[in-house]
Amino acid sequence: MIICKTPRELDIMRVAGKIVALTHQELQKYIKPGITTKELDSIAEKFIRQHDAIPSFKGYNGFTGSICASVNEELVHGIPGDRLLKNGDIISIDIGAKYNGYHGDSAWTYAVGEISDETQKLLDVTEQSLYKGLEEAKPGERLSNISHAIQTYVESYGFSVVREYVGHGIGQNLHEDPQIPHFGPPNKGPRLKPGMVLAVEPMVNAGKRYVRTLPDNWTVVTTDGKMCAHFEHTIAIVETGYEILTKA
Repeated sequence: MIICKTPRELDIMRVAGKIVALTHQELQKYIKPGITTKELDSIAEKFIRQHDAIPSFKGYNGFTGSICASVNEELVHGIPGDRLLKNGDIISIDIGAKYNGYHGDSAWTYAVGEISDETQKLLDVTEQSLYKGLEEAKPGERLSNISHAIQTYVESYGFSVVREYVGHGIGQNLHEDPQIPHFGPPNKGPRLKPGMVLAVEPMVNAGKRYVRTLPDNWTVVTTDGKMCAHFEHTIAIVETGYEILTKA
């Protein structure tokens, strides 16, 4: 069941989303060669708690980090640890914050130092695919129009959309209905209505679309070892279209 949020709930979710966005801004100051993913995790957790929120991911189904920190061929769910970032890496950081009972959720992929032109193109296309999808996020549109727009844009540049992981509704629970694939035909699924809150998060591989999970049962990597990127915003459907909630 898709839960439409009340104006009061949306106000709370705007605060949760802003905390997530501000946490991303804070972490950007530290993303450089020589820092560990565990150090980034500590900075994020401290920042989230200073803003009267709690990390959504910490303890979620046993996850030990406050953020997901996924480097290079790691797509999602990377566990923060002792890995040192180095020049030429990319890191996808997924942040969730729960404020007054409601979640915000946003992921971004960052360059570490200087990256190759090919890798920068992957980041640019993945980020733009998110906004191409959001252009379809308006009342009366079918949910899969978002999915189709993302896939069409990504594949036009020769990259691949991951199929195993999808976006989701969000609210009092981190994951709610509906599921939001980032691929598929247009004009399918439920019609969008004001009050729906969605986390749209294209995950894109430079090579083939296939992924696997490492023995830690969390970290998802590309099967061909090539780079991948992940961009996500939490949005609300409003009368005029959509509003990004995870913005500073």
